[in-house]
Amino acid sequence: MGNAIMNASDAIYGGLAECYITIGKRRYNFMSMINFESKWEVNITDVPILGKVGMGHKAAGGKGTWSGTAHYNQSHLREIADEYQKTGKMPYFEIQVSNEDPTSQAGRQTIIHRGCLCDSFILAKFEAGEEIMDEELSGTFESWDMPEKFKELQGY
Repeated sequence: MGNAIMNASDAIYGGLAECYITIGKRRYNFMSMINFESKWEVNITDVPILGKVGMGHKAAGGKGTWSGTAHYNQSHLREIADEYQKTGKMPYFEIQVSNEDPTSQAGRQTIIHRGCLCDSFILAKFEAGEEIMDEELSGTFESWDMPEKFKELQGY
């Protein structure tokens, strides 16, 4: 018998995702997000080994980054920038992203990004014409949790 094949219905439709941000004690449905992506980049260190021609490699820490696009219709992150420029204190926040498509057998996955910071802020903008305005967002995070994981798919 051949390899198992994924059912097309098990692909996750991204438009059904949920995104929340928590700033201090306040949690917001960040429904103005259009897209989002986070990455955990592992730092790999070269390890010289006596008696071996090639280098060894070892994981030595990591860095979390995130980016996305949002409709330009919220001020939550600009409020963080305003607090920072007035007080010198940059508030950390959390971003929670959940993916679930009811037509997929994969179920639900949730990632909570902790210790988030923005690396730049759009303060004000405009566009003449009939364009819908959006804004690019990006930053870093220090750690993450995965309280919900996709199920293993069986295929056919």
